[in-house]
Amino acid sequence: MFQVIGAVAVHPRLWPTAVRQGWRLVPNRWWRRAPYLPVPSRAYLQFRLLTQYGDIAHRLEPGDVLNYLRWCRDWQRLDRQRPDR
Repeated sequence: MFQVIGAVAVHPRLWPTAVRQGWRLVPNRWWRRAPYLPVPSRAYLQFRLLTQYGDIAHRLEPGDVLNYLRWCRDWQRLDRQRPDR
């Protein structure tokens, strides 16, 4: 996880997207369940690892996370440019 954080840290343009996406992963009422931290559920993370890499034991690859954040940023830009907004 430190490698992923380090990879994002050297790309300041991705910081707002990383914060936004991280917050979207936080479960509702996270303060009511242990570990009482705003972190995604273990089941969700395992699902994402399984769908990305085919193995829940596979570690996140920083390059994949950066690509995902760039995709999210670009998608949001396109969404803001929609004429019906």
